Amino acid sequence: MVDYTGERVIPKLMKPSDQLLLEHIARYDFAKPYVSGRVLDIACGSGYGTARLAKGRNKALETIIGADVDPEIIEFAHKEYYHPKMSFIVADGRAADLPDRLGTFDTVISFETIEHVSDDRQFFHNLISLLKPGGTLVLSTPIGRGRSIPSKSPFHYFELTEEEIRQLVSDGSPDIASSLLYFQNSVALEREKRPDVHYPIAVAVIQKK
Repeated sequence: MVDYTGERVIPKLMKPSDQLLLEHIARYDFAKPYVSGRVLDIACGSGYGTARLAKGRNKALETIIGADVDPEIIEFAHKEYYHPKMSFIVADGRAADLPDRLGTFDTVISFETIEHVSDDRQFFHNLISLLKPGGTLVLSTPIGRGRSIPSKSPFHYFELTEEEIRQLVSDGSPDIASSLLYFQNSVALEREKRPDVHYPIAVAVIQKK
């Protein structure tokens, strides 16, 4: 049995009203319209979000793969969730040979992952390389104090500023056709910030050329 540390979302170990759970579910629900064809959920954790996408976009899906670097959490996902078009594998999003191993995808989901790797630029480039031409990446990350300042969270290397996130998702690869940035407050995701509202999470939608 996996332990709940407060960082990874495991719905069966959380109250339905848990704010962290609700915010994560909102991001997966936001991503649903972009999900079709071959889909990869990288750093899928306990698999609840992968399963939510599989059920919510069943008709649009060819297949969906949930991947995580932690074998224990992948074993948990296998036991906890099932869908005929869904599978879970152990894989590291930082691996440059991942497209050779898995192929390319119409949609890649990467929620709350970039802050966990030491080289966010290389990781972002890897995500883009996993997309088919015209494919879509939906990515989220906390908005923080910047790449040069270690995060206060023991789980994160750093948390990018809004400007660093904008630069990464627009100029992080020559293969980017377009990018849109959304801001999350609780379960609401908005394109334009409202005055005096705190938005701790950025969600980017990036289309490959």
